Parts: sequence; structure tokens; C-alpha cells
Amino acid sequence: MDESIFPRCTAFAGSRRIRTGTLADVAIAAKNVITKGEPRPVLIFNDATSHVVDVDYRGSDADVIARITAASLPIAGESGVGDAGESPYRDSDIPRPRGRPRLGVVAREVTLLPRHWDWLATQPGGASAAVRRLVDQARQTSVDSDRLRQAKESAYRFMSAMAGNEGGFEEATRALFANDNARFTELTEHWPRDVRDHARTLAARAIR
Repeated sequence: MDESIFPRCTAFAGSRRIRTGTLADVAIAAKNVITKGEPRPVLIFNDATSHVVDVDYRGSDADVIARITAASLPIAGESGVGDAGESPYRDSDIPRPRGRPRLGVVAREVTLLPRHWDWLATQPGGASAAVRRLVDQARQTSVDSDRLRQAKESAYRFMSAMAGNEGGFEEATRALFANDNARFTELTEHWPRDVRDHARTLAARAIR
């Protein structure tokens, strides 16, 4: 399956890992387990965020994949941007209206103090251009810290869902946010193997 369309996910039946792969492949594996009468809850996690992915298992395997595909593909003409920050459409694929191009600018309300507006008014290109420059600069300087923060949130989200009742959960959480990998490894040693291993994989992305 095409990973540019289907995100990588991991499915669990209770504490047992069913499969890791694209959402489409994992969903079919989960469907097969449910069809066989699995009594434990079956959950699919997005590997990047650890959000639980809702899947409609009704119908055939092809029906399930068709619904996932329809939900995953961007709609032509919308600003669909992939993980790499590039549009999935070529410029020639998108009809261009007459007049001045919109450049993807979205108008939203921003509330600032008078001194902020006074400063923005003196900047080249006006207030909007100055704000865009400031946001771009902040994004560049905080990209590493943002990535680690999001990775910690992902690991914590999975741990809360799958190991919240396990021994050492609270201490392991503190070790995660304290960047103490040795302590985290020690505290998760006696968790169910598949849950433990997935939590450690997520934590490895977050602990520096």
C-alpha cells in the first residue's frame, strides 16, 4: 500500500500487537481479528501521533479500504499538503481563476496590544508581511524542540491508553518527560511485551 496516502499505524488486540504498517493493511488485519471473535478491545494507533484511528469495518475488505482511501485523499482544489510540505497536485492540475492569485493566504483575527500594531506599521510590506516573517523565523528556530515535544506527547498518549494501569506508569511518565531513558527502560520492563516495546520505540524518538 502507498504510504504517501495511508499513514503508518499499529493495531493492538488488548495488549497484543496485531500488525504495524499502512493504515489500510493494519485495518484489514484488525478486521480479520475482530471477525474471528477477538473478545478484547481492538485499537489502531497512528504511529506518528498515537491518536486512535476510527475504522468502519463493515462490508468486505475492499469496502473498508475504499472508505479509508476516500477519507485519506485530499480533495482537488483544496490546499492538501503532505508531510513533506508539498502539494500532491502539479501546478498544471489545479484550475487557476482569473485575477490576482491568492497565494494560499488565510484571513483570521489577530489580537495585539497598541504598541505591537505601532511596531508592525513601521515594517516593510505592512503588518501582515511582518507577522508572516516572524512566524517563519519562529518555526525555524523551534523546529527541533517542537518535534521532541510532539514525540513526547505521542509516547504519553499511547502509554495512557495502553499502560495506564501498569505498575510504574506514573514514574515512567516522569522519566519520559525528564529525558531519563535508563529509568524509563527499567520502569517499563514488566509491562506486557508488545505494549512495552511499542512504548519504548515511541520514547526513543522523544528522549534526548
